[in-house]
Amino acid sequence: MRWIITCLLFTAAAELSADTYNFRVGDEVVGNVGVYVLKENDNFLALAQELRVGFNELVEANRSVDPWIPEAGERIIIPTRYVLPNVKQNGVVVNLAELRLYYFHPAEPGSDMRAVSTYPISVGKSDQWGTPLAETKIIGKRAKPNWYPPKSIRAEHEAKNDPLPAVVPAGPDNPLGDYALRLQLAGYLIHGTNVPEGIGMRVTHGCIRMHPKGIERLFSEVKVNTPVQIINQPYKVGWLKNKLYIESHAEIEEYQKAASKNLTQFVKAVVKQTSDQQAYQVDMDWEEGYAQARNKRGIPFSIATRQLTAAVETE
Repeated sequence: MRWIITCLLFTAAAELSADTYNFRVGDEVVGNVGVYVLKENDNFLALAQELRVGFNELVEANRSVDPWIPEAGERIIIPTRYVLPNVKQNGVVVNLAELRLYYFHPAEPGSDMRAVSTYPISVGKSDQWGTPLAETKIIGKRAKPNWYPPKSIRAEHEAKNDPLPAVVPAGPDNPLGDYALRLQLAGYLIHGTNVPEGIGMRVTHGCIRMHPKGIERLFSEVKVNTPVQIINQPYKVGWLKNKLYIESHAEIEEYQKAASKNLTQFVKAVVKQTSDQQAYQVDMDWEEGYAQARNKRGIPFSIATRQLTAAVETE
């Protein structure tokens, strides 16, 4: 296998504070893959919260390990290296395929460094309750929010003999958690939760759900009118210095196209990242690229290198 990754050894007791990364403008990969040694009674549902990754991404990165009764002493991969989404690096970016939110902090004038924070999220659980693609913005912030269940959700609960009140006040029974960010996209929020075990899964009615500690931090950082992009990029391709990486994820069913079977989206992503490299000689390993695109483990792999052409070097 052609990948060598710098790994960090994590302990569950050491809560990850490294969900904010500094990167140089032009670089498109941040973080490092971690390694965790499993202990007795560990399970992925609890570990995902402690290590601040999503449940699904922890499972996909460690497919050979039983997520419910893993063997003590075994080492698992903590997928904390990311190819940044290929969009304008401004404000909040939600990548549905990745089940992850990025917040690009405002650029410092005159600096060639940027900062990005990233958090696991939950999104809409089906076509009926899917989270829509959108370019929107934050129009309101509320701590200790009340929840006003929409008629559709109240009807769903009534059908299950579990009726909801018209208003759920702030508190431990409120599914919005302690913080909510209202989007200009009518009816949709970025909010916390009173059931953090579901973070990193498709379990919501369309809103974007975050871990309580994650939304608390994001709430303190973003302002009203911060732009929000909701995208679907199952194949992210980006440069780090002179290596090109791919990070692939399973596609969201409702956005999956027939062309995805031949990896058209992956090819388009590679072409987009290599078409403006006229000053470089790019050595692309297409066989490895296709293999990693199909792999969908959510871990960046190197699939190409570049070097300045002789003409540029002698100028």
